[in-house]
Amino acid sequence: MKKALTALVLAASTGLSFAFPTKPVVLVVPFPPGGSTDLIARNLQPRLQERLGGTVVVENRAGATGTIGAGQVARAPADGHTLLVTSLGPLVIAPHLMKAPYDALKDLDTLTVAVQAPNVLVVPAASPHKTLADVIAHLKANPNKMSFASSGSGSSDHLTAELFWQQTGTTGVHVPYKGGGPVMSDLLGNQVESSFMNINTAMPQIQSGKLRALAITSARRSPLLPNVPTLEENGIKEANVYSWQAIVGPKGLPADVKAKLHSAVVASLNDPQVKSKLLDLGFEMVLNTPEQFAAFQAAEYARWQKLISSRNITAN
Repeated sequence: MKKALTALVLAASTGLSFAFPTKPVVLVVPFPPGGSTDLIARNLQPRLQERLGGTVVVENRAGATGTIGAGQVARAPADGHTLLVTSLGPLVIAPHLMKAPYDALKDLDTLTVAVQAPNVLVVPAASPHKTLADVIAHLKANPNKMSFASSGSGSSDHLTAELFWQQTGTTGVHVPYKGGGPVMSDLLGNQVESSFMNINTAMPQIQSGKLRALAITSARRSPLLPNVPTLEENGIKEANVYSWQAIVGPKGLPADVKAKLHSAVVASLNDPQVKSKLLDLGFEMVLNTPEQFAAFQAAEYARWQKLISSRNITAN
């Protein structure tokens, strides 16, 4: 009786047509623990729990480049109790590489893009390449010779390399791994020559001097790497790339629940302690509206579909 009364008071005070949440809210992360997306979810969880006034838990459902977890959320009841915290992969890349168990543009309700972070072209400290111009000159003189490692076929770092080759009229060798950890190990061991790594992953090794950063894929230089030029500064157009993490739910969320979730997520990520930690890691806060996110997703979906088609990229 007491719980029911509390729920009714909460519904009245928030203007909801019914109490929300009435059970634990599950944040599904479609990747293993420890990555950037999992980091966002676990920083969001305690603050979101405070603001929603109910239990919030993180559940990792990895597999099939994120499409298993995304499919689980797409099939969940559209009541706001199951959300997806994901990178761009399951929303705008994976659907072009495999038969996903959902329609990324039709089966999910957008809430907000939480953060974004650029990729950085890095080479081992022992590399003879000191600048981006060195790399481009080497690629032109030695087509299909220089190796570019990625965390997997169709990943953000892979597609950045493909876009880079396309925009510079060069070719390299794509070396896919099963995750960013093995990429880092082989870069540090000089087993591969370069990678367009996410800035969050690369920063510790750049700061330690074990990796050299040659260019960044953001529109402007990063405050974390003020001496590293952008690709655009080097004359490479239309190659700005950001890895981003976002929150979505099943299609058909009630308007009042969606509004409460959006407000609570944005406030949670804007919490001074959470925001400071994310900025220190190299993330840029986005926190856009559901409508802005939907338009952004559609544009990203079309962009990567075009590149994947034109470059004949597969998931294998």
